[in-house]
Amino acid sequence: MPVVKVIEVIASSETSFDDAVKNAVAEVSKTVHDIDSVYVKGQKVHVKDGQIISYGAICKVSFRVDESRE
Repeated sequence: MPVVKVIEVIASSETSFDDAVKNAVAEVSKTVHDIDSVYVKGQKVHVKDGQIISYGAICKVSFRVDESRE
């Protein structure tokens, strides 16, 4: 029976929320395999002098645990 694990990560981008989520997936993919889905739990922006300077995404990343690596 497959086991699914969930981790929460925060990623950012100077461009958009979409890009922040893509950055989260790219970074997690460096060390985690078999990612199934990403749930965007929240979004935020950082503001400086009345202008948005970066977009942030709080993501829950789900992936299957590889039982063959035990």
